[in-house]
Amino acid sequence: MLDHLKLKRVGIFLGGVLFGTAGIKVLSGKRAKKVYTKGMAAALRAKDEVVKTATTVQEHTEDIIYEAKLINEERARREAAKAAAEASYAQGNSETDKNTEQAAYAEEMNKTEEPNE
Repeated sequence: MLDHLKLKRVGIFLGGVLFGTAGIKVLSGKRAKKVYTKGMAAALRAKDEVVKTATTVQEHTEDIIYEAKLINEERARREAAKAAAEASYAQGNSETDKNTEQAAYAEEMNKTEEPNE
């Protein structure tokens, strides 16, 4: 029984060596190289497309961030103008000054409003 088990293990080992040798021969053949080359070419094309798409997404993201910063800056200017008008009103300026400031504020608001798309 023990000899039979040893022979089986030796047979499996030799079968693996034979299969491995045949596999190396097949994998290093001309046909296999053509398949590898075509596969690598397809992978490189896919990589180029991914890089191109990533670049486009990055550019759009930069545009969005820039426009968002502009919107926030404009909002801050409007809030500062409103706060100044309210502070001036609280200090008790004459009615004419109040009307002038309110008109200037309203004009500023009309200039900065953008139409919704």
